[in-house]
Amino acid sequence: MDLQLTSLFIGQADNPSVGAPSQTPTDEGDTGTVAPGTGGAGTPTPTNPLGSFYIFIPLLLIMVFMIWTSSSAQRKEKKKRESMLGSLKRHDRVQTIGGLIGSVVEIKDSEVVLKVDEANNIKMRFAKSAVQQVLSEGDGDEATSK
Repeated sequence: MDLQLTSLFIGQADNPSVGAPSQTPTDEGDTGTVAPGTGGAGTPTPTNPLGSFYIFIPLLLIMVFMIWTSSSAQRKEKKKRESMLGSLKRHDRVQTIGGLIGSVVEIKDSEVVLKVDEANNIKMRFAKSAVQQVLSEGDGDEATSK
């Protein structure tokens, strides 16, 4: 009895049409169900060892491509910023992250001194990383500076 119920449920999982109204054993001892792992004609159906993993492969490839693209864009931007900070020189007109605009007076390893007011000769010291962009490049003539 348990064997018939088990094979009935297995048969319904493999083939929804099996077990429709009623399955009674025939005179030959046939239960009317198909053995698990067979395709109905007695031939085994191929099983995929990875299951539905193949559905996710295109999604994974797209994600890897997006991550690689964004990281390469960040590396490119970082190199551009490093070259801009490395090429700072006296008399360059720069803008800081805070919005101050001034002319470079002195450059040290990690600091830069900007002259922000010509009339009152006001100078301010900033971290070199605070420079956002170079507005105009100076002529590099140090003899004209006082």
